[in-house]
Amino acid sequence: MMIRYVAVGLTALALLGGCQKKNDPSEAGPAERAGRKLDQATEQAGQKLDNATQQASQQLSDAAKETSQKLDQASDKAGEKLNEATKEAGRKLERAGEKMQTAAEEREAAKK
Repeated sequence: MMIRYVAVGLTALALLGGCQKKNDPSEAGPAERAGRKLDQATEQAGQKLDNATQQASQQLSDAAKETSQKLDQASDKAGEKLNEATKEAGRKLERAGEKMQTAAEEREAAKK
């Protein structure tokens, strides 16, 4: 009977010995190898996503600067045109005032 227990014990040890984790990656099982590949793929995808995010951020920043510059230029041109229009309106008002003054002077001279 003792031999039976020894045989069962040795069989159990042999089975448990096959389940031990191996330190050598070349001896890793298929699930562990697949897990490692999945880890590598996840890390690479994360790096690519980080790079794409940085690149998109830079492009957005560049586009914002360019848009800001164009808006500033358009604003400057609009300001110049507004100034020109204001000056022209002032000249026209001045001419109209001169005409009114001349007409008033002519009326006064006609009364005399």
